[in-house]
Amino acid sequence: MKKILSIIAIPLLICACSQQLPSDFTQSDSLPSIYPDYVDVTIPVNITPLAFEMDDQSEEMAVRYAFENEEIICRGAKAQPGIEDWKRLTAAAKGKSILVETYACKDGQWTRFKPFSIFVSPDSIDPYISYRLISPSYVSYEELTISQRCLENYDESVIYDNMLCTEADKGQCINCHNYQQYNPGRMQFHARQNHGGTVIAYDGKVRKINMANDSLLSAGVYPAWHPTLPLIVYSTNLTRQNFHVTDPNKIEVYDTASDLIAYNVERNEATNIENNPDEFEVFPFWASDGRSVYYCSARFEFPDSVDNRDMYLLRYSNKVRYNIYRKSFDPASMQFGPRELVFAADTLGKSATLPRISPDGRYLMFALGEYGVFHIWHRDADLWMIDLSTGEARALQELNSPDTESYHSWSSNGRWVVFSSRRDDGNFSRPFFAHIDKNGKGTKPFELPCADPDYHRQFMKCYNIPEFMHGPVTISPQAFADVLKGEGETVKYVQKLQTE
Repeated sequence: MKKILSIIAIPLLICACSQQLPSDFTQSDSLPSIYPDYVDVTIPVNITPLAFEMDDQSEEMAVRYAFENEEIICRGAKAQPGIEDWKRLTAAAKGKSILVETYACKDGQWTRFKPFSIFVSPDSIDPYISYRLISPSYVSYEELTISQRCLENYDESVIYDNMLCTEADKGQCINCHNYQQYNPGRMQFHARQNHGGTVIAYDGKVRKINMANDSLLSAGVYPAWHPTLPLIVYSTNLTRQNFHVTDPNKIEVYDTASDLIAYNVERNEATNIENNPDEFEVFPFWASDGRSVYYCSARFEFPDSVDNRDMYLLRYSNKVRYNIYRKSFDPASMQFGPRELVFAADTLGKSATLPRISPDGRYLMFALGEYGVFHIWHRDADLWMIDLSTGEARALQELNSPDTESYHSWSSNGRWVVFSSRRDDGNFSRPFFAHIDKNGKGTKPFELPCADPDYHRQFMKCYNIPEFMHGPVTISPQAFADVLKGEGETVKYVQKLQTE
């Protein structure tokens, strides 16, 4: 058998690796308790190594990853395979399973645990994801970034740093990064407050758009790029945030009004496409063929006697429930049709948000909670799936946990999803990945692998809005900041979108 030694020198953390597994040990019938939990997960063939540690006070561990004549042996405080060694092992095990044997030493006595498997799917994953990193309290929200991470190694870099445009008495907030068809050369994000505006990078050109207009409710957020056209659908929202004192959900974010608009990137023109004052429209997302847009909407009518809508909605925010709708779209005329109901969550006493369509157009994944629009802080929020060919909807029990599941994104081949979950500790949202087969069945999720398996336990930031990408954004953070500090192009409002 060919042995691959994984030797990583990290002072005070890891002992030197050894070729030898312990020869004197006690056999356990139990699986090892490890962090992150990679026991019996399914992984892409091109994923970076799965490093892990014992989830107890073990003094040392030894781990053997093996498939046929290939193996990696790690010995020390943590199991951390080298990247090149891992690539050779996963390439050999493609479509099969890697056997993982784990030994732990405690009080001078070694224990060998029941082996487990890691299935290596032949389905690859997009090489990059991006996400917003933000403190969970939202008190120091200025210290946030939009960052990107290579999934084939551990490289992470900053796309944009919010502090680059923050001044002593003038803060800023950034959100809503989005791409056209996973293309990092066609992206956008939104800045609020100081130097606010929508930043759009399109084939090498970076622009700042000022969407403030008397005919629009607000600047656009929650963007959805059309698959092929220079067209983005946004929601426009009047959003409020409150902090709970005793409620386990901690934070409540809600809209007092929201509409849908469409924006032509090349013509710098915007128009309303849904603006019923008794409906809160939000979270648009295009079907893969570009001929319909899905979104969520809640019906809420204010009594005529209400003077303060913000306080009224705060009181009744747990009564607001969103359903999923779609509108047809004709690319030739650039016009939208009437809305159609797709999923009536309110009839279940629930609220649906974040509809995302698989690239093959068959499945719609969404988040379902008890009420409201901001499920990322609702502990009851779970992921659900609708088979659009049959209309059948079901909870994705194989992906869900007792805590929050929320923002999610499909890979470009439709075989993987990434989503935010607070399952580790209830406070920090982190990216988890799962394989989705052709029948819509998911596998046990696994956490974003890190070079140091203890990294996420020490990292005091939440990962929000994970999005897959075909490659990295190459525009520098300072280049984005320079554009944001300048004057934005004022959007032109039109009654309807124009054809070219």
